[in-house]
Amino acid sequence: MALCSGPTSKEHLVVQKALAAEGFGTFWLVFGGCGSAIFAAAFPEVGIGLLGVSLAFGLTVLTMAYTVGHISGGHFNPAVSLGLFMAGRFEQAKLLPYIGAQLLGAVVAALVLYLILAGKADFAGVGGFAANGYGQLSPGGFGMGSALLMEVVMTFFFLVIIIGATSPKAPAGFAPIAIGLGLTLIHLVSIPITNTSVNPARSTSQALFAGTGYISQLWLFWLAPMAGAALAGIASKWLQSPEDTTPAATPVMP
Repeated sequence: MALCSGPTSKEHLVVQKALAAEGFGTFWLVFGGCGSAIFAAAFPEVGIGLLGVSLAFGLTVLTMAYTVGHISGGHFNPAVSLGLFMAGRFEQAKLLPYIGAQLLGAVVAALVLYLILAGKADFAGVGGFAANGYGQLSPGGFGMGSALLMEVVMTFFFLVIIIGATSPKAPAGFAPIAIGLGLTLIHLVSIPITNTSVNPARSTSQALFAGTGYISQLWLFWLAPMAGAALAGIASKWLQSPEDTTPAATPVMP
């Protein structure tokens, strides 16, 4: 007679691979996105500027979504995990482990960026280190209220894009492109306000190295993205409900 048992070793391995994929993906997002801002944005004569940094963040998500999305779902962001949970698309038991893996990947990436930056001949500190901030730490000098509203709105629409693009009724195979371009657009709009977070793991990793001023403002870059993501999850659960959606292949008749 078969006895009831806990998760098998194969199930444990699947979870371990998913957590590793989340760590790798978040590492790449921080290393590629924040790295482009630290090293390439203002490089003399050939700097990539705001447009280049925005594109870099989008490309990190696009490339890793295709690379490991089939292993973990390709969240790379605590807000994404929470939004998907609120939409009924992610298991509660995996929420904290995913967030832990994302934070670990982000912090390791920030450490590698720091070690590279510290090797510069005239190194005199990390400066802003692509960290997020408001008030005096905002790239454009925007206050707390502006930063809070921007992060809530941008994260809300980021999750709406993610949940919609990964719907079973959406065109197959194109979700990473929509998500990557969505994140690029988000950065184009919000870099002047907060340096763009929409990702608490990315904010935490950079603040740890940028110093106490950024750490003291970190609460906003957890609260706003998580709130925006939760609202998007609730809204998308209604919007994408099967009984109220029209199959993509069926035209809506007037």
